[in-house]
Amino acid sequence: MAEASGTDPEFVPAPTRGRTYTVERRVRWGDTDEQRRLRLDATARYLQDVANDDTRDGGHDPFAPWVVRRTAITIVEPVVLGELVSVTTFSGGLGPRWGERRTSIVGADGGRVEAASLWVFVDAVSGRPAKLTEAFHATYDEAAGGRSVSARLRHRAPPAGISGRPWPLRSTDMDGLGHVNNAAAWAAVEDELSRRGIIAVHAEIEYPNAIAPDDEVELMADQDADGVLSLWLTAGGTVRVSAQVTSVF
Repeated sequence: MAEASGTDPEFVPAPTRGRTYTVERRVRWGDTDEQRRLRLDATARYLQDVANDDTRDGGHDPFAPWVVRRTAITIVEPVVLGELVSVTTFSGGLGPRWGERRTSIVGADGGRVEAASLWVFVDAVSGRPAKLTEAFHATYDEAAGGRSVSARLRHRAPPAGISGRPWPLRSTDMDGLGHVNNAAAWAAVEDELSRRGIIAVHAEIEYPNAIAPDDEVELMADQDADGVLSLWLTAGGTVRVSAQVTSVF
């Protein structure tokens, strides 16, 4: 498998001290593409499911509102249909109102995917970022090892004059917070990759703004001279989701 580019975020290794949490699951038909590889949107579901399971197992409120700001996924070796995988998650670093959750998906048949997601803790009433609780720090500080992470976004804006295509929303794309779930946004990335015949090696998605149920969404895409594919989901002239994909053909 090709190496990811040098612009990829740091994927810190599992800590030697502190909390880690592991679940096992089998890769199903609904998780895979036509080549029987684990899709990016299915990977995102694995990430959010293990995050919620870890939260519950650690004694915290599994319904507390966290939203994803950014997720980076590197496919070291493809995970495939029927493969039994271990999904291990741990804290990769912290900020005052957010935390990075590192996750490794390791398959019994050699598949391996590494991911890092930045989750922002929000106030349930105001919807604004909230300070991490003492209980959260007690559970996750040791694994984070004092590493600080930034919530700053870094993707480029769509080029002037670029055209797009409609991306209709479905009721099943929405989550309990009233906006498009982060895993559903990855489906747009997978759709564009399929149309172009591209296999992703590394992909990163950012969520600068939420997509609401009544938004009229447009998908824009642009590939640069180095082969990096950039995608944007926009509504009302505002970028709601952006993605960058390093690929092999």
